[in-house]
Amino acid sequence: MTNPFFVGKLVRLRAVEPEDLEFLYQMENDPSLWSISNFTVPYSKATLRAYIENSMNDMFADRQLRLMICELSHDKPVGVIDISDFEPMHGRGEIGISLLVEERGKGYAAEALDLLCDYVFTFLHFKQLNAHILADNTASLNLLHRAGFTDCGLLKSWWRIGGEYHDMVLLQKIRKD
Repeated sequence: MTNPFFVGKLVRLRAVEPEDLEFLYQMENDPSLWSISNFTVPYSKATLRAYIENSMNDMFADRQLRLMICELSHDKPVGVIDISDFEPMHGRGEIGISLLVEERGKGYAAEALDLLCDYVFTFLHFKQLNAHILADNTASLNLLHRAGFTDCGLLKSWWRIGGEYHDMVLLQKIRKD
């Protein structure tokens, strides 16, 4: 049975499986992605394996949700989409998306974001999602704006990359009641 919340025309979203270990190892250990995350050291396969094995795949238990973005025609992973900092009492969480470099610009992230927003707003009844995006990351800002996120703040000198501090845009999408 296919869950309609998680299947689009280009991608499907699915839970992380043990077979995703190598893919996650590649994504998490790509230093070019470290500047947009809070991670600054490589992950071991043992650490990632433990994460996969110990995740309840229950956002209420884990306080986060990580889904694989799989290209639909070949069912191969092309990225991940996350909700972190989940606060059930307040009906909110923070969105994160990461795609392999060679898979960007194909519409996968936009569709994955739309699918996840539909799921959390319609099925889980979230009130809002938020995102923190580097002010010079125009591709991600455009993606979120097209998905209905609006700018709600600018955090000056918020994010350090190397020895330089960068501004961060705070965005949110609020469910229409």
